[in-house]
Amino acid sequence: MLGVAGFVGVAATGVVIARAERRRRAYTPEEIRERLHERAAEASDPPPGG
Repeated sequence: MLGVAGFVGVAATGVVIARAERRRRAYTPEEIRERLHERAAEASDPPPGG
């Protein structure tokens, strides 16, 4: 019984990872570049109140 539960857990984890990978691959290079620029701008901004 424990082996079956372990197998189901591994299979469910694989499904979650596959879905996340599909979402990640759906972005165009331009969208990825734009997001990276936004993150870089946020990281270089000083923290509020500092």
